[in-house]
Amino acid sequence: MRRRFVILPLISVLFLIFASCRQKYITSDGFAWATTYHIVYSSAVDLSDSIEAEIAAIDSSLSMFNPLSEVSAVNDGVTDRVGWRFAEVFEISKDVWKHSGGVYDPTIGPVVELWGFGRSEGCVPDDSTVASVLRCVGMDGCAVSGGVVVKKAPETRFDFSSVAKGYGVDCIADMLERNGVDNYMVEIGGEIAARGVNPSGRQWHIQIDSPSGGMSHERLVVLPVGPDRSAVASSGNYRNIRVDSLGRSYGHTLSPLTGYPAETSVLAVTMLHQSCAFADALATAAMASGCADSALAIAVRAGARALVVEASGDTIRMVHTDGF
Repeated sequence: MRRRFVILPLISVLFLIFASCRQKYITSDGFAWATTYHIVYSSAVDLSDSIEAEIAAIDSSLSMFNPLSEVSAVNDGVTDRVGWRFAEVFEISKDVWKHSGGVYDPTIGPVVELWGFGRSEGCVPDDSTVASVLRCVGMDGCAVSGGVVVKKAPETRFDFSSVAKGYGVDCIADMLERNGVDNYMVEIGGEIAARGVNPSGRQWHIQIDSPSGGMSHERLVVLPVGPDRSAVASSGNYRNIRVDSLGRSYGHTLSPLTGYPAETSVLAVTMLHQSCAFADALATAAMASGCADSALAIAVRAGARALVVEASGDTIRMVHTDGF
């Protein structure tokens, strides 16, 4: 099997900087979790060290690619005790699991590994292997109480990749606010939280891209965000695919109900919510939902706004919830 990674954000930030800015804005750029981050904020103090500390703390708790993280220790059966970050993300994930009717499930870790979207290359599995792995998948058999994790089965493995970036965005935004920052934009791998105004004194502007055929994309819409805190997160299959030995491609969105790549007409989803972690998980749930109507229904049940790009025959169409 050939592995093909295309990690490009579906969302980017547009703003103009004028010489007449009244406040000092600081930019912090870096690399985390196999992607980049870009943070802009108004402050008299450089908070880069605090930003890096937040990223390191989240990595040590939630990264399945860090063998020393809490989630790795839980997955490997080394411990059943976790900190507040793990517990918080677990509760967010369980909430989205309920809203989505189970199409979103962070215990999908064994399925992710099986198909080669985790730490190993993987391969196209046979039906019996998929069925065996599915027996340890299911949030209904898991809980976190008093810092202690209960797993459905010893082999159950959590994969918080679909929520960790958004959660990281929220944690950095919270840190900035604790330090008195009112104007900021935090972006990690295309997941964004923004508040206040940009360096030009205007609303932040978020560019949302749409697939235009194959792996290419084009600008779909530019969305103004702010001054109230808002979060934007997206998910799309067309930028992270695998190709098997027969040349067949399949996307990285897997179904925890079937154990196979989700069969869906949805190409890309953008979610708006106050919580970036919630929006991040919801976008993944919508991708696995099967069709645009189901994706929109998940957003409405969760109190989010959504923009869905769907393949309809030979064309691509856009649908959205009210208020987007």
